[in-house]
Amino acid sequence: MIIDDDSLSRQRKEMVKLLEIRGIKDRMVLEAMGVVERHLFIPRVRGILPTRSPYGDHPSPIGYGQTISQPFVVAYMLERMMLISGEKVLEVGTGSGYLAAVLDAMSAEVFTIEIVPGLARHAVGVLNSRVNVLEGDGYSGWLEMAPFDVIIVSCAPEEVPDALVEQLGVNGRMILPVGDVSQRLVVLGKRDGEIYTWNDLPVRFVPMVH
Repeated sequence: MIIDDDSLSRQRKEMVKLLEIRGIKDRMVLEAMGVVERHLFIPRVRGILPTRSPYGDHPSPIGYGQTISQPFVVAYMLERMMLISGEKVLEVGTGSGYLAAVLDAMSAEVFTIEIVPGLARHAVGVLNSRVNVLEGDGYSGWLEMAPFDVIIVSCAPEEVPDALVEQLGVNGRMILPVGDVSQRLVVLGKRDGEIYTWNDLPVRFVPMVH
């Protein structure tokens, strides 16, 4: 199935409208997701796209047993973090690079970690050079670049990694899926040296691995 640019542009606009219908209100998030060409972050063979729309509200496989999260989950996690332009953000689980690209479009200073070598190399090739990509173990975070205003984890550990909590800056925020068979988004905030935690939506992400 070959899809032309006009069709992809329409699908992207429809995706943003659906996000608004589903309750996403953050204009920075909506505008960034309306600009980033999601189809470029989903594998294709000889210019032929997968049979499912790259802009449909569903996860899509990206190889290596990994997936790109559905647009609503991406938008929801970003909205919960209430990003401010210029903030320093660590993403754990780069995958195909889509979330990092959206963060870049939101004028964040982006650092992203990917443990799968093939995906890390892909991300370096497809992302803007402003985005900093590290091939490594996300459980360790990126100590040399800490602290971070925001940490977003795109894979599910069974428990919140201590190293990531320690790398949150003053008034830092973090969102991540936690659990094994049963997963839930967890939101953390750091205020006056104390960590506050809220349980959020039930979700399903690929597991976070060492």
